[in-house]
Amino acid sequence: MTSKTATAQAIYEQLEGQLSKERVTELLEAPKYEHMGDIAFPCFALASLQHQNPKLIAEVLAEQLREQCSSQFERVESVGPYVNMFYQKEEVATSVLSTIIEKGNAYGTQYEGDGKTITMDLSSPNIAKPFSMGHLRSTVIGSAIANLLEKCGYKVVRINYLGDWGTQFGKLIAAYTWWGEEEKVRLNPIQELLKLYVRFHREAEQDDALNNKGREWFQKLENGDAYATSLWEWFREESRKEFQNIYDLLGVSFDSYKSEAYHHPQTPAIITKLQEKGLLVRSEGAEVVSLDDYGMPPALIKKSDGTTLYTTRDLAAAVDRMETYHFTESLYVVGNEQSLHFEQLKAVLVKMGYEWADKLIHVPFGMMLRDGKKMSTRKGKVVFLQEVLEKAIQLAEANIEEKNPLLENKEIVARKVGVGAVIFHDIKHHRSNDIEFSYDDMLRFDGETAPYLQYTYARGCSLLAKGAPMPQTTSLLFAQDDMETMWPIIKLLQEFPDIIKASAGEYNPARLAKYLLQLAQSFNRFYTKVRVLEESTFQQTRITIVFAVTTVLKEGLRLLNIEAPTKM
Repeated sequence: MTSKTATAQAIYEQLEGQLSKERVTELLEAPKYEHMGDIAFPCFALASLQHQNPKLIAEVLAEQLREQCSSQFERVESVGPYVNMFYQKEEVATSVLSTIIEKGNAYGTQYEGDGKTITMDLSSPNIAKPFSMGHLRSTVIGSAIANLLEKCGYKVVRINYLGDWGTQFGKLIAAYTWWGEEEKVRLNPIQELLKLYVRFHREAEQDDALNNKGREWFQKLENGDAYATSLWEWFREESRKEFQNIYDLLGVSFDSYKSEAYHHPQTPAIITKLQEKGLLVRSEGAEVVSLDDYGMPPALIKKSDGTTLYTTRDLAAAVDRMETYHFTESLYVVGNEQSLHFEQLKAVLVKMGYEWADKLIHVPFGMMLRDGKKMSTRKGKVVFLQEVLEKAIQLAEANIEEKNPLLENKEIVARKVGVGAVIFHDIKHHRSNDIEFSYDDMLRFDGETAPYLQYTYARGCSLLAKGAPMPQTTSLLFAQDDMETMWPIIKLLQEFPDIIKASAGEYNPARLAKYLLQLAQSFNRFYTKVRVLEESTFQQTRITIVFAVTTVLKEGLRLLNIEAPTKM
């Protein structure tokens, strides 16, 4: 039981049912300043129930806690409408450190997801295009959320829903038949296909007949034309190979590659059901589902030429995922700009009679901008992720060569540091915010960065390698002089399980990222003030603090898909 949980229990018992334990827990907060206590309880909610001044309620509650919970709190004060509580530091520290020693990397594990499955649509780039910085966000945010949910006991099915169907592939096939050179494409497939795609859109701005040709080729592809299908299969296979190189670098894996094309054969059943329900209506030659009753534009199901749209395939995919996995939730880690699409998707599923439609959850994120503008593949204005990762690794190699040229396995460490820098730069921002692409910000190795966290972890590992054996008991001795810098660390270590729960519940890995930075900063202050390896009665406790911090840093970074080298 964490101190916060124990505090909520103590207050709940004194209130004799006036508030639920869950509500008491929600109301607990950290005081604005450390000297005001470790945790505070505002009495405003009680004032409306008791019809009393919250200041008077706080005074009574503080006195009750002083009398009934003296072993839990060093002191309890009422300050205006707040009850401020100071924990018994040594008891809390002993409990937290002992728990981390016992549980190791399992510390912070939650169990509310036991027996529940969550499907997650993440990454999902379009084939025949290089993996750009725009795709990084869905990939790393989604992967971190998946890890956090697994830490909370859920079974997570990671689905890479590749964009490998649609009119854009008709346009690409048209471009290839006009301007493509097989030998060039085979030598450098993705870059050459991108050139063709960009050229098509540039020339189509001057000649709309090209767009018609693109639509014709996609219609041939949907009808199973042998030549169109062979080109599509070639483009798809080359894309998969290139994407896998990126995923290997990022340390990201998937449980399913059921793509848009996989679900295309399921769309006739969706269309049949929409027809049987009387939901399909004609609109300017196309077939749509009206969503006027939801205050939304109609959902396009079939174009006038008979080809399907991605909404049709998304409907088929949602049904398939429920029938296959019986999910508790189905998450879509997709950009903010697709919010309307997912609202329409859920509305159509509700109209089709699927009661589980409310289990579909869009987890939106902001855009990766360049010079304040959205990146665009069709206009050729993109930054390729492979180039960014390679540059980050090269910078890490140069940094290591300068600061620690005798380091073993320099190339492996540089990869972990460079890739970690790119991942953390994205994840530390709240996912709803847009991010301005900047090499300078992304590849810095000090401040609020992954290399700072990795270096702190490596420093802790170095101390452990030189220090005394780890304790197996709870008999820890604390020096009063140490407690000033040790206590902030203990409080943060204690918070880790709550941070995991909140980060997963909010689908917000940025919360964990900010927490890890706070923990590293507190530990580095402790390191500069306390002689950890100095032989004394308190050496074992100091080493235990180092062990606990390194354990939590490593696990926290793992959850963000960042590796932690033991030496840097």
